[in-house]
Amino acid sequence: MATHDSAADDRLASEDGGEPALKRVMGPKLLLLFIIGDIIGAGIFAITGDVAAQVGGVAWLPFLVAFAVAALTALSYLELVSKHAQAAGAALFAHKAFGLHFVTFIVAFAVVCSGITSASTSSGLVAENLLIGIQEFFSGMPTGDTATLVTALVFIGVLALVNLRGVGESVKFNVVLTLVVIAALVVIIGIGAWAAVSGDGDPGRVVVFESSTDRSLFAAVTIGTTIAFFAMVGFEDSINMVEEVREPDRIFPKVMLAGLGFCALLYVLVAISVVIVIPPGDVLDPVNPDAGILLDVVRVGAPGVPIDDIFPFLTVFAVANTALINMLMASRLLYGLARQDVLPRPLARVLPGRRSPWVAILFTTLMAFGLISYVRSDPESDVVSSLAGTTGLLLLGVFTVVHVSCLVLRRRGEAGSFSAPSWTPWVGAVACAYLAGPWAREREDWIQYRIAGALLAIGVVLWAVTWLVNRGTRGAKTGFRDIEHLEE
Repeated sequence: MATHDSAADDRLASEDGGEPALKRVMGPKLLLLFIIGDIIGAGIFAITGDVAAQVGGVAWLPFLVAFAVAALTALSYLELVSKHAQAAGAALFAHKAFGLHFVTFIVAFAVVCSGITSASTSSGLVAENLLIGIQEFFSGMPTGDTATLVTALVFIGVLALVNLRGVGESVKFNVVLTLVVIAALVVIIGIGAWAAVSGDGDPGRVVVFESSTDRSLFAAVTIGTTIAFFAMVGFEDSINMVEEVREPDRIFPKVMLAGLGFCALLYVLVAISVVIVIPPGDVLDPVNPDAGILLDVVRVGAPGVPIDDIFPFLTVFAVANTALINMLMASRLLYGLARQDVLPRPLARVLPGRRSPWVAILFTTLMAFGLISYVRSDPESDVVSSLAGTTGLLLLGVFTVVHVSCLVLRRRGEAGSFSAPSWTPWVGAVACAYLAGPWAREREDWIQYRIAGALLAIGVVLWAVTWLVNRGTRGAKTGFRDIEHLEE
């Protein structure tokens, strides 16, 4: 894959019906913080206690296994993006491997759903914590369902404006949010370390396996890994930003793997801190269930810190960062797919001055508005509470397809500037498929399969509509156009 320059972008824009290319503003530092910020979100605040409940003191082990699976997947993504550097990610790779418009569309639909669903549900958490935090300083602040709905919609609207302003501004905003969240987690780790050396905690618990059921260590770690894996995803979003990265062939491999490794280290240390500070019997019973067990680590380990006043705002930073990147990814994916006639072409329109995909941003924002309104209409629904798990389930399916696509393209002899070890796509495909199975979930979480099936059924309907539109406006031509030669 050759280094991109402005002349190549202009030729590509000319071929693409006169639309300007996206603006390449991301260097290695911004890309690294983008990847870290996408991975480190609300998940680590919410799931650490759930992981510890499955395996007890060895809560760090599922995070390590999840990191290994994520790293294998990242290697396949890196090999594929070095061959096909376009803002379409897994959908493009599936199309290059199988050449089937239906498979391409369903993969794309699953990824878009994961981003918009994550951002939409996150917006509700942002609204709730923001209102609670403000209420600590201004009594009488409304915190009911209506106030939460309005705040969540306004939040998504603000993200859309930041997104429209341009990827440079969006990524700089991400830098600020990411640094705040990292600082919060470093505080948690510091409290755990102090508890270990001062005798207020119990470091011996970190090697003790305990399960609330009679599961074996392997079965418990499997379920714990499935939970922990939800906190490791996000690295794949950066692939959909490839057309806005400078010299992606040179910086992507080392930056993505460095970002994954940093997040894994942070997660393992956070899990160890929780186990050291919080007694096993209290892990499943945090004082504030919405905030998660990390708030209790600060309460127990640093009782003098006014955490009840601060923590809601830290949660807002963490979740807002994840939501911003999710919406960035979803809009860039729609842009890339529309430019290749997998989706209707108007979704590829770009603002001439800001060079941001404004139609795709508007479309994803409207989808988020609709989903937020649905979620807030029945916040206690089992469907709503299972959306996060469904997002992870869909992504595990997508990752399996990515590994298989890597193997197919290898057999054809297609080479890029990066090659993963020969065995990694095989192991990655098996690992992702295994974690997507029902044996990797609690029985009450099997509703995720029904939700995923319903979403994919909607995707089938949308595929049929897109296929008919494409045939009516562009003959029988559907799928990705061969435009890589413009980058040479």
